[in-house]
Amino acid sequence: MSHLSTAASSSADINARRIAAMPRGVGVGFPLIYAERARNAELWDVDGRRYIDFGSGIAVLNTGHSHPRIVDAMRAQMDRFVHTAYQVVPYESAVYLAERLNQLAPGGHAKKTVFFTTGAEAVENAVKIARAATGRPGVISLTGAFHGRTFMGMALTGKVAPYKIGFGPFPGNTFHVPAPIELHGVTVDDSLRALSHLFKSDIAPEQVAAIILEPVQGEGGFYVMPDAFMRALREICDRHGILLIADEIQTGFGRTGKMFAMEHYDVLPDLMTMAKSLAGGAPLSAVCGRAEIMDAPAAGGLGGTYAANALSVASAHAVLDVLEDEQLCERAQVLGGRLEARLESLRATVPQISDVRGLGAMVAVEFSKTDGTPDPEFTKQVQERARDAGLLLLTCGVHANVVRFLFPLTIQDEVLEEGLDILAGALKA
Repeated sequence: MSHLSTAASSSADINARRIAAMPRGVGVGFPLIYAERARNAELWDVDGRRYIDFGSGIAVLNTGHSHPRIVDAMRAQMDRFVHTAYQVVPYESAVYLAERLNQLAPGGHAKKTVFFTTGAEAVENAVKIARAATGRPGVISLTGAFHGRTFMGMALTGKVAPYKIGFGPFPGNTFHVPAPIELHGVTVDDSLRALSHLFKSDIAPEQVAAIILEPVQGEGGFYVMPDAFMRALREICDRHGILLIADEIQTGFGRTGKMFAMEHYDVLPDLMTMAKSLAGGAPLSAVCGRAEIMDAPAAGGLGGTYAANALSVASAHAVLDVLEDEQLCERAQVLGGRLEARLESLRATVPQISDVRGLGAMVAVEFSKTDGTPDPEFTKQVQERARDAGLLLLTCGVHANVVRFLFPLTIQDEVLEEGLDILAGALKA
C-alpha cells in the first residue's frame, strides 16, 4: 500500500481509519474530503471531486497551492541539503531572509528577525523577548484573540471553545481587555476604559511587558482594529514603557492589501509575529522587532531544532519573490473589492447578513437573526451548501457566525467568479 494514497481508499474509508487511529481532539473541518492534489485555488479529493478553495489552509497559501516557483525553490534546496540545524551549522539563505524581512517590516528603524516553526512558537518567543527586554511579567491581549494552542498561546487567546476547554490552569500574569467591536456594542472608549481599570485593579502598568493584538482578528471574526484604538495603545505603551506586539500571523504577506496589516496604521509595533503565508505551506514562523529589543535575550535563549529549516527558508524566499513579481498586494485589494461588492449586493435578498467587513482580501460576512443575535446555524448551513456545490469556506467568530474568505491571492478571475456564484447560491438556498 502506498503511503500517499490507494485507488481503493475513498474519503469515507480514510475517515473511518482516522477516527480509529487519531484522537478526537484534532478537529477536522471537512472530514469527508481527503486531498489528493491541489493547484492554485483548486483542490481534488481522493474521490475525484473538485473544490474551489476559499480557505487556503487557514491563510497559509496566499500564493496558492503548489506555486511552481515555490516548488522549484524547495526542490533546488533538497538537492543541496535538507537539514543541518541552523543553531549548529547555519547557512546564508536564513541570514538573507532575515535581512529581507527586516527591510519589508514597517518602520525605518534598525530591526532583527529570529525564525521558528509555528505561529504559536512565534508568539511564545515574542513574549520571552518582551519579558527579557523589560524585566516585567505581565502580558495583555484582547477578547476574541487567537494566539495559538501552547499554554501561553491559550492563556492569551480570548476564546474558550474549543481551545481552552479542559486544559487549564494557564500561565499567570496574562490579562484580557474587550476588543473594540462597535457592531457588538464595544467602542474604542469602552476598551480603553477597561484597560485603565485593569491597571488599577489587577496589574500596574509598570509590571506589564507587552500588549499583543491582531490588527485584524483572525479566529475572532475578522474584526479590524480601529485606527483610534491603535494610536491610543501606542501612546499608552510609550507612556508606561510597554512593548506593542502586532500578531501578523494571519494578516501578513499581502492578505490585507499591504505586505503587513500594520502598514494600514500610522503607528509602529515594537515586535511583530509572522507565520502562515510566510513560506507558502512549509512550516516557518518569525519574530521581527526593534534591534535593541530583539537582542535582550541571552545567547542560546532563543531557537529550536527546526527553526529556520532550510526547505522552509527556500520556500519563503520564493514567496517573497512571487508577492513582488505578481503584485499580489495590489491584487488583494482588487479581489477584496470584488468580493465585498458581491456580498453587499446580496444583502437585499439575504436578511441574515448583518455585516460585511475587511481589509484587502481579508474579508468576512457576519450572520445574525432578526433580533440581532448571532446565527451560527445559518452560518453552518451556508458552509455545508457551499461544500456540497464544490466550494470550501471557513467559519470563525466567538459565536461561530462569521464566514471568512482567504482564497489565494493568485486565484484566477474565472475561478473566483465561479466560487462567488456558488457562494451566492448557498446564501440564497
